[in-house]
Amino acid sequence: MSTPYTVRVAEDPADREACFAVRKEVFVVEQGVAQDIEYDAYDAVAVHVLAVREDGEPLGTGRLLYGEATAAKTGGDATVGSLGRLAVARSARGLGVGAALVRAVEDAARARGLAAVDLHAQTHALGFYERLGYETYGPEFPDAGIPHRAMRRVL
Repeated sequence: MSTPYTVRVAEDPADREACFAVRKEVFVVEQGVAQDIEYDAYDAVAVHVLAVREDGEPLGTGRLLYGEATAAKTGGDATVGSLGRLAVARSARGLGVGAALVRAVEDAARARGLAAVDLHAQTHALGFYERLGYETYGPEFPDAGIPHRAMRRVL
């Protein structure tokens, strides 16, 4: 049985708090990422997307950085956005929430005139992103003590 959910841009403070709660559950609690590096100044300027079960329970989140906020992540290319902080609650994994969030971030990127989206994927998730059309580039690197690879999808 699938769980009905919707994915939307997080528009208000309650939506943002729901996004942060999912990130805390996944990154801080499950993966042991230090809370002081999980949340950053980019949160204030990012486009956040939120997956919500029909009863209002937050299921997942992701964010899009673009413009000046992406310079360090995309080699300074203003036509490339950066997808990050993609997190799906354990109870919602396997329902297609992650893919729906990625597509929502891509839609937000297109709406802002971006030509591509980059991301830094945890290496265990490479196959997930490859199935969505992302290609790896560059060497493996650690982020918060977790191995990552850079990936890009042209929109």
